Amino acid sequence: MDLNIRKAILHNITNNNQDELEATIVDAIQGGEEKMLPGLGVLFELIWKQSDEQEKQEMIEALEQGVKQAGN
Repeated sequence: MDLNIRKAILHNITNNNQDELEATIVDAIQGGEEKMLPGLGVLFELIWKQSDEQEKQEMIEALEQGVKQAGN
């Protein structure tokens, strides 16, 4: 069976507005369910591709800080 998770996730959010996209992210994080991780990955990929180098650097710095805090 050929299951394209990325394509399915994109199909599910194609017509979402900003509020709906934010709700999707918040629900996925607050729910803490492992099955939501691929969806968050696809959303992050979209953000990354739309970001310039400065924004990417800011995300990496925020990620580094989050990793450090999660490790404590």
